[in-house]
Formats: sequence, C-alpha cells, structure tokens
Amino acid sequence: MAILVNKETRVVVQGITGAAGSFHAKQCRNYGTRIVAGVNPGRGGEMWDDDVPVFHTVRMAVMETGADCSMIFVPPSAAADAIMEAVDAGVKLVVCITEGIPTADMIKARRFMEGRPSKLIGPNCPGVISPGEAKVGIMPGHVHMPGSIGVVSRSGTLTYEAVGQLTALGIGQSTGVGIGGDPVGGMDFVDVLAEFNADPKTEGVVMIGEIGGNAEERAAAWIKAHMKKPVVAFIAGATAPPGKRMGHAGAIIAGGKGTAREKIAALEAAGVRIAPTPGDMGETMRAALGR
Repeated sequence: MAILVNKETRVVVQGITGAAGSFHAKQCRNYGTRIVAGVNPGRGGEMWDDDVPVFHTVRMAVMETGADCSMIFVPPSAAADAIMEAVDAGVKLVVCITEGIPTADMIKARRFMEGRPSKLIGPNCPGVISPGEAKVGIMPGHVHMPGSIGVVSRSGTLTYEAVGQLTALGIGQSTGVGIGGDPVGGMDFVDVLAEFNADPKTEGVVMIGEIGGNAEERAAAWIKAHMKKPVVAFIAGATAPPGKRMGHAGAIIAGGKGTAREKIAALEAAGVRIAPTPGDMGETMRAALGR
C-alpha cells in the first residue's frame, strides 16, 4: 500500500511546456503516472505530447480532467502563486519542485493554505514516489522497488542513497517522500510519519534529517508519543561549522541550536535507531526489522 500518491492519482503539471516541466512530466508518465493535464496561462488549448491538454488555469484543468494532484515546475518568482492557484482550485496534493522561492512568498502561500484541505510537499524537493504505482517528481524511478518501508527526507540525494541501499538488500519501499530543505514548506516529518503510521502496509520508516531548525526534535517527540513502527534515522551535517549554511536554506545552526548532536540525542531518546554514516542506512533498517 502507498501514501499520498498511487496508480489512480491524476496529475496536472504546472509549467508543462517549459524545458524542465516537459522533461520530468515525460519521465513521470513513462513510469506509469497518470499525467492528465498541463497548465500554462498563455498556451491553453494546445496539446502536450500529442494527447495531454494544456489549460490556461489549474481550475479549468481540474474541472475538465478531474486532476487531484499538481506538480509544479515554474520559475521561483511565480511558484508561490502557482501553489496558491492549485490550492484554490481544490487540488488535494500539491508537489512543488521549484527551488529558490523567496521565503516571504512561501509565508504568504502557507497562510493562504490555512484551513484548506490541500497538502503541500516542498518546495525545493524531489517530490513523492510510490514504487510501481506513481512518481510525482524528479527522483530516479529505477532505484525504487515496491515494498513496505517508508522513506521521508529533507535531502533529495540522500533519499536516493537510502532507497538504493534498501533495494540492494531486497527491501522494497511503500512510498518515498522528499519534504525539501527550505525554512518554510509544506508537510514536515510529523505529517509524513503520521501517514506512514496509519498505513497498514508500511512496516518501518527511514527518516533522513539535517542540521538546522527543530523539525527532527519535533519528530522525535511525536515518535515517542505515537509511532508504532520502527524508525531509522540519519542526520546530515554533523561536521558543519556553526553559522554556515550547508546546502539547504534551512540547514543552518543558529544560536547553538539545531546541531546534529542535539537531533541525534532527541531521536535516540525516542527509541529511534541512528545510522552512523550515510552508507549504513539500509543495514540499520534491516537490523531494525530483524532480518
């Protein structure tokens, strides 16, 4: 079983006529994802890839095709507006791949989403994949294998590394979710962990965090109080000097808070097994499963 997306998910791609949007939409479609519509405000009425209609607005796409998931590939200056447009159109899941969105724009988008049922993954993320069913994002589909381990991560490349290790060990994945590393985003660790905890087919979870912020500490508290399945974690950035951003906009230690040591301690106190290096994520998960 999968969370968030499956073979029935109907995807509209905002920015489908751009180079990146078109390329990755084709990769998703080749994987088996149901790409039902595209959106470009100036090119409504065209067809993409011969049989996918392009609309002026997301609302028009939803009304005509029943799209319930949006994948966003638009420039940073327009991405927050694209998120709000999809939410306003009633799209259930919005996956924003775009990086470099101004924080002030994302604050506005998050406020707009308050009280509305839509879920947001990203921005600045690889997206979400349910192996063998659907991928909505930029991750390499071939390294994934259907199974029962959930993966949630702030890092795209470490997500692929963890998945590659699990697959090599014969351990398939239920769904992989890249939540992104920006300071202001959509679903966080707690949101995704709750989905995995409620999924009867997910046996365990690999969680990949990094320095900066307190998302991992909040996840540790939630795991200790609610999680019924084994969780393995790796925290990136242990060697980062204080005050220096490492990779993601949210990966910065400020005021001595958000260090790898603090996060690891909180997770261990919650009963989470810690992978000591990136190369140990798969083996640590196998040990947690008792295989």
